[in-house]
Amino acid sequence: MKPLEGLTILDLSRVLACPFASMILAELGARVIKVEQPRGGDETRSFEPQLARDSAYYFVCNRSKESITVNLRSHEGRLLVRGLAQKADVLVEGKKILAVGPNLHAGGADVIDARGRIVMPGFIDTHHHQFETALRSFLANGLLINDGSGSPSANPTYFEYILLTFAPVYRPEDVYISELFGGLSQLDDGVTTVHDVSQIHHSPEHSDAAIKALFDTGRRAAFGFFESAGANILGTNPGNKYPTDAPRIKSQWFSSSDQLVHMIMGGEVYLGDATTDQSWTIGRQLGLQIAAHILSPFGIRPIFDKLAAGTGGNGRIGIGPDNLFIHMTGMADAAWQKVKDVGAQVSIAFPIEMNMRHGIPPILKLQSLGMEPSLSTDVEVTMTADFFTQMRVCMNMQRMVVNQMVLEQGDFYPPSQWPTPTADKPQLLNVRDVLRFATLNGAKHLRLDGKTGSLTPGKEADIIILDATAINVAPLNNVPGAVVSLMDRTNVETVIVAGRVRKWKGKLLDVDLNHLRRQLESSRDFIFAKAGVLQNLYG
Repeated sequence: MKPLEGLTILDLSRVLACPFASMILAELGARVIKVEQPRGGDETRSFEPQLARDSAYYFVCNRSKESITVNLRSHEGRLLVRGLAQKADVLVEGKKILAVGPNLHAGGADVIDARGRIVMPGFIDTHHHQFETALRSFLANGLLINDGSGSPSANPTYFEYILLTFAPVYRPEDVYISELFGGLSQLDDGVTTVHDVSQIHHSPEHSDAAIKALFDTGRRAAFGFFESAGANILGTNPGNKYPTDAPRIKSQWFSSSDQLVHMIMGGEVYLGDATTDQSWTIGRQLGLQIAAHILSPFGIRPIFDKLAAGTGGNGRIGIGPDNLFIHMTGMADAAWQKVKDVGAQVSIAFPIEMNMRHGIPPILKLQSLGMEPSLSTDVEVTMTADFFTQMRVCMNMQRMVVNQMVLEQGDFYPPSQWPTPTADKPQLLNVRDVLRFATLNGAKHLRLDGKTGSLTPGKEADIIILDATAINVAPLNNVPGAVVSLMDRTNVETVIVAGRVRKWKGKLLDVDLNHLRRQLESSRDFIFAKAGVLQNLYG
């Protein structure tokens, strides 16, 4: 291996000194791209002596290089060269990013040739119920709660079946395999960090199984210690230790901040004032972030009004900068203003909220307050946990609503059928916006932006490499546009978490997926049988 292999150099020089210097770099293994002017190229091409119509002078100074012609006087030419100059190397040592820039010297380090690829930070999912992996697609038509309509969407539904029928019968081993398989599936998709909202804490053994699976997956995660689904409503699993087991869990599993998995306290408010008071108080005593589902059903709006006023729980609980609120559909303007004022965060699950009647995803409300969301996948019982889908649906939904608002400024008859947006209309989201929501915003919302979310020297190396030469993307014309508008799981070629390669050349490493799938199917069969629900593949 030559010492400069893997490095790329853009050569804009001409004639002698600089071309000769870059030729030496090419001989040492660097990829040198020489940019020449149209109609003749570097003037040394015409110098004598000519050998087989090539100038010996030119060859001596430019051998081992690639050559392109670009008109630098044109706007298109300048854009092309800027695009070439933006190509950069990422130098990783151990789990940290040391440097990002062109032509980094890596010494004896291994080199990943990412030519034709897009290198970017991994995606960050701020709300995912991974324990439900065994129930994937069961609720493809379902709503959140039975609406009494008698339609196929009214029965089965999420609350009655997933939380009150299936979840209470889970064993610790069911929790473990669903958590592990769901995490690996997202890792394969380029999601390097997750907030796992696991409402499955029927016993300390269930909690430990969920946590062990997060560590065993080998990706970054926030373990969300939420309730034992069914316990507060049906009285199932009365031996559960939520929320009082939180100190034990934090001490046993999360005594160090220098590990891939950390802890978030679940503080659901629909479970009653006493539980809210207890869970939020314990979470704050432990210095944990506190997360809660806040949405239109379950009578949450008046509960949230009290929290915004500082009189939640038993009268003393208020929202603060340590809160992560999931959904935030249907809440009052005053409560929204308080969320902004205290610096709380909001995670939106666009596809699920639109599909299951949570309410319209509140992206326009966030924009009106100068806030931005992170993105979350929520539940695979109804929709995919693929993050390319989350970005596209976010952008499509917002643009659909805003575009219709603009069109309705006119009357659809000439000459007012295509109005100019008035100043009060929200800005349309673009691909860079939703990429930010999917990466850096997710890191900020999980208090991880000092570790991940961007390719920044000093942060840990959570990196994905996406194939831009694939048939669904080529030719590459716009990098952020290709990622958001065209790509899917098949383009995720390499996944790195904290400097460790977890997916390589399209395959997850160090996992036996066939064996794990059989375990998951066996768990699924047990859960259905124990819950008394007939399996029906054709629904």
